[in-house]
Amino acid sequence: MKRKLHIRACTTTSAVGRGLDAHYQALSSNQGGLRACDFDNVDLQTWIGRVEGLEDEPITGVLSDYDCRNNRLAQAGLNQDDFLLAVADATERYGKQRIGVFIGTSTSGVRQTELAYQRRDTNGCLPDDFIYQTTQNIFSVADYCQKVMGLEGVAHVISTACSSSAKVFATAYRFMKAGLCDAAIVGGVDSLCQMTLYGFNALQLVSPNPCRPADKDRDGINIGEAAGFALLEWADADSDICLLGYGESSDAYHMSSPHPEGEGACIAMQQALSRAGLEASAIDYINLHGTATPANDRSEDRAVFRLFNGETACSSTKGFTGHTLGAAGILEAAFAVIAVKNDLLPASLNTRTIDEDIRSSIVLQPRRQTVNCVMSNSFGFGGSNACLIVGRPK
Repeated sequence: MKRKLHIRACTTTSAVGRGLDAHYQALSSNQGGLRACDFDNVDLQTWIGRVEGLEDEPITGVLSDYDCRNNRLAQAGLNQDDFLLAVADATERYGKQRIGVFIGTSTSGVRQTELAYQRRDTNGCLPDDFIYQTTQNIFSVADYCQKVMGLEGVAHVISTACSSSAKVFATAYRFMKAGLCDAAIVGGVDSLCQMTLYGFNALQLVSPNPCRPADKDRDGINIGEAAGFALLEWADADSDICLLGYGESSDAYHMSSPHPEGEGACIAMQQALSRAGLEASAIDYINLHGTATPANDRSEDRAVFRLFNGETACSSTKGFTGHTLGAAGILEAAFAVIAVKNDLLPASLNTRTIDEDIRSSIVLQPRRQTVNCVMSNSFGFGGSNACLIVGRPK
């Protein structure tokens, strides 16, 4: 990447709170947001990362047709950290047709369809007030966000499971490099629904406990929800935190299991380092995908150790928020921004005893040290891998 992208503005909302400050406070104090599952009478013994208050925050007015849990979460996310003011400023400089919108999601408005099915009539017909196009439709969230921000440029949704909102950074870079837009809003939104909770449980991947990434007794994931957004512009001499590099790969090893040696993960990380023009030693901290399943953590560790030889501080932040699926990439990119701005290494929350097969350097307590470059990994089902490097340009 000869040209870097300045992360001019950034925000995120998850189970630990709304806005960057709430997330900084959570990471620095080692306080997570997981809770025993209390979502819609779901009968599962597990923990979830639920954003408080969405049930009472409908989308109203001219955009009321977009009202669903996923778009409510997007609404909550956009209204933090003066993000809409930053977008308005960019719109004045570039014009509303020259700012792209690139959003990642895995479930979109599935929850709205679940609710509609619960209200079918005696003939099995869905209720008249269910609007597929503006809720369940995978494009709904980008369409909604574009309208809220008053933008009219290119809009694109990526749905590659858990790598979705990491891959939007790469997509935005390519669109901007091609001259199709001058700036970009990248983000990710994924909300809780029965499909993901029961689906991951059916795969025997859901833990009955708060998840414990890299722990010898780890036994699965906790599902969470989140929204996050970033405003990207071409970097100049005064730019602070930038997207330095990205990597993508598709190993297609298995539909729901990672390659045991992390082959695709390793390729994505190597690509990100190469595009950033950095050696592995330049990375100060790695935010692991770290889902807390036995297979994922072992596979990722193989790939990370191959490149970093156990010398770079690593942790998974999913013990704070749960696994937010299609929003994990943007949420953890925001964690990377927080780490660089505050010289903070987040801990792997809930991890007590590191698995002896894990050879990477897992951070067990938050600590302060200089952080200039962060690598953030997001690996999705089907072997869809993405890696971002965020930091201060040299």
